[in-house]
Amino acid sequence: MRSYRRHRLLVPVLLCALAVLAARPTAAERRPGSGGAGGSGLSAEVARLYEEAAVATRQYEKGRKEAEGQRARAQRAEKLLDRQRRHIAGLHEDLGRIARAQYRGSGGLPVAAQMILADSPEDLMRGQHAFSQADLAVNNAIAKSRRAETRLAADEARAAAQWQALDRRNSQLARLKAGIERKLETARTRLQRQADASVAAGACRGAVRLDQPETRFTTAWVTPVETYELSASYGSGGSRWASRHTGQDFAVPIGTPVRAVGTGRVERVSCGGAFGIEIVLKHPGGYYTQYAHLASVAVDQGEYVTPGRWIGQSGTTANSTGPHLHFETRITPEMGSAVNPVSWLEERGVTL
Repeated sequence: MRSYRRHRLLVPVLLCALAVLAARPTAAERRPGSGGAGGSGLSAEVARLYEEAAVATRQYEKGRKEAEGQRARAQRAEKLLDRQRRHIAGLHEDLGRIARAQYRGSGGLPVAAQMILADSPEDLMRGQHAFSQADLAVNNAIAKSRRAETRLAADEARAAAQWQALDRRNSQLARLKAGIERKLETARTRLQRQADASVAAGACRGAVRLDQPETRFTTAWVTPVETYELSASYGSGGSRWASRHTGQDFAVPIGTPVRAVGTGRVERVSCGGAFGIEIVLKHPGGYYTQYAHLASVAVDQGEYVTPGRWIGQSGTTANSTGPHLHFETRITPEMGSAVNPVSWLEERGVTL
């Protein structure tokens, strides 16, 4: 009887235990810095498409330059061919003039009559020899020019065919590039939406690990993004800032990989306030760098980074009028201690 009661009591206890286990967060949810599978996949997709778009652009530009060079060679060959044809036409005119002069000089008489009327055999022979030599020279020149024309025509046809083949390949590359850019733009939009949601909630999604580039930097300091246009500069005024702009802005598309400018430790990762998603690094020597308005982060607080390491992706979170990276250099990790980032980087051998 006691055994039966024990089994009846065990059933609700086991059900409660299962309910508690089911309610507990998974390992991925509990892990600090985990962005979740969806966030991680989207950030990685943007980074991958960013690289693919860059490669496609380089291939397209290289092909375009090759096609332009080949087209220029075809046009040069065409001009040379046209010049050679005009030269042959001129030689034909020369031959006609010689024939007309000979006809006028001899009166159109046959050779037998010329021999009878000539003052001396020597005069006759000299006249005939001069005509023959001139005729032979012109004929040789025409034959030589025709051979040159044949070669030039072949060169022109070959250059034109190569240019057309390159042009067709470039059309394919342009379509491939456009397709990648469309996918990238869609992924960027989704990534920014996720970032905006994180900022609105005031909670970072955590580090989204990105496949790092194979680049090995030989310098201790690098630019925070690889390709960029400088926009708002340090100390400039504007309605968006309480006093003066405290950093240097780099105009880059959403999802652009953001790099650590030098060796350092991740001092802070945060998602609230005017800077949106931001990272602050501490560097040897007591200086700090800030990377703000990000769409995602790829590092956790306390982590050590090396020059050129991808630490996040650019965005337009919080107080931002468009996609860009806000970059600051500071003497403390907090606002109000900024120094001119352009001069600071120049002192370390990096010119913007």
